[in-house]
Amino acid sequence: MNEIELLREWDADAPPLTDTARTRARFRLQQAMQAPAAPAVVAVHRRPLLRVAVACAAAAAVTATVVVTQNTGENAPRTQSVSATTVLRGAAAETLRTEKPLAPRDDQFVYTKEVIERTPVSGGPAKTYVDESWSSVDGSKKSYVSELGRTQWVPAARPGEGSWPPSRWSELKKLPLDPGRLTITLRDMGGKPEFSRPTRADEWPMVQYFISGLLRDPVLPKGLRSAAFEALAAVPGVKVLPGTTDVDGHAAVAVRYTGPAGTPWASGGRVLLFDAESYQYLGLRERVTAGGKSYEQWQHVTAQGVVDRVKQRP
Repeated sequence: MNEIELLREWDADAPPLTDTARTRARFRLQQAMQAPAAPAVVAVHRRPLLRVAVACAAAAAVTATVVVTQNTGENAPRTQSVSATTVLRGAAAETLRTEKPLAPRDDQFVYTKEVIERTPVSGGPAKTYVDESWSSVDGSKKSYVSELGRTQWVPAARPGEGSWPPSRWSELKKLPLDPGRLTITLRDMGGKPEFSRPTRADEWPMVQYFISGLLRDPVLPKGLRSAAFEALAAVPGVKVLPGTTDVDGHAAVAVRYTGPAGTPWASGGRVLLFDAESYQYLGLRERVTAGGKSYEQWQHVTAQGVVDRVKQRP
């Protein structure tokens, strides 16, 4: 089915599109807009609370390896070959070991503090932004968000309004913690999951799109982030990038999803960075355009938690 067929089936007297149909249409529209001769620099604008529009990069392939130099405290560094699967499964284990369980109430807010550093590609000084946001747990209250230093109030969700992957805590808790079942649940976008049906090759770009969108949520139920990293380890299309450092210049391991021709990720997407020793997730790096200029952008979450009111900090 293509977009023209979707339009032909549209009926003005029919009820509004479901979240699943809306998500599928948005995804296909994005593919159609970006597929022809996708340039190396793609403008990506973050929209507060619109998690389904994240064109994120992250996935794994067992064949991609890279030699990472590590400082062992001895005179000579040692090296080791790592695969993307090793990195993502290591990140899953590290997340499970270090995460603190949270059980927010529906009337509370999720607090996040994110640091974003932008450096002009053409040269010039970097600029750093510190964004603090308070998002309603169940969407019933106004949220207060910051993006590149600009703050705004986001209205409460309207009845029947939702997103995919889900963002409400009550819906996140229902997602399976088994990586395989999580993949299929996200793939089937809120419908009854077909656990016995293998994922087709043409579905994997959307699968990584949704798993990556889930991982961008700074606060998840215990075990869900670990399961998402494990799920990424089964998605074909990742490349491990050599010679990578984090924003402070420390050695890091980078993975980037590269999708099939004709998808928005054909030339590669965002780069996810992990500590070279512990595989702790460090943040993401990407090239963005704004105001006709290109920037190398690095962003990472420095604090998160659950609070009772807007502008309260954990």
